[in-house]
Amino acid sequence: MFWQNFLAIFTPDNLKYFLQGLGVTLWLSVCVVACSIVFGSFLGVLRNYGGRFVFGLAQKIAGAYIEIFRNTPLLLWMFVCVFLIPDLTLTIKGGIAFFLYTSSVMAEIVRGGLNSIPKGQFEAAQAQGFSFWQTLIYIILPQCFRNIIPSLLSQIVTTIKDSSFLAGLGIVEFTRAGQVILGKYTASVDVFIIFGFLALVYFLICFSISACVRLWQQKSHI
Repeated sequence: MFWQNFLAIFTPDNLKYFLQGLGVTLWLSVCVVACSIVFGSFLGVLRNYGGRFVFGLAQKIAGAYIEIFRNTPLLLWMFVCVFLIPDLTLTIKGGIAFFLYTSSVMAEIVRGGLNSIPKGQFEAAQAQGFSFWQTLIYIILPQCFRNIIPSLLSQIVTTIKDSSFLAGLGIVEFTRAGQVILGKYTASVDVFIIFGFLALVYFLICFSISACVRLWQQKSHI
């Protein structure tokens, strides 16, 4: 019974559909993480050092953005983007919401990395004639990113798992692909097979990244 259902579910067409959904999940996750690291780094720098500019307004704006997005649900922002952004596909709208939310998390990770750098390094660099921006770009940020690599990798794991929220918008990513395929079958064992398969694939991807985090921590003694 189990194997008959298993073979009935994992047909070439269904496997192709699963792979298409997984491709959407991984593609969106990579895009969101890459863009969020860039924008989150900008926000983290402003949150830490923005008090120097425009009477501290930049720091306040960055702080407000981070706190608002970090303390509200991701799914809420997905629905906001779906209803407020016109003329774009659901996938892009969901990706934008995902990016805005994840950037706030990345900003706090970067901010923590910046705070881990001794303040004396700024003073030493400026004594050598470095400007604020030269010190930040060539001395502080490289050390910051080295220190936060484990946290960044952990956030990548979270991003991949949270991409399943996109299924709530009807976007056919990996979880939604499983839901669509499940609609073709009625046996209770089919639920176990399909969602067990989804869980296994998510686990293998996220566990592999987590293993890289642990390996990095061991080699770097972090």
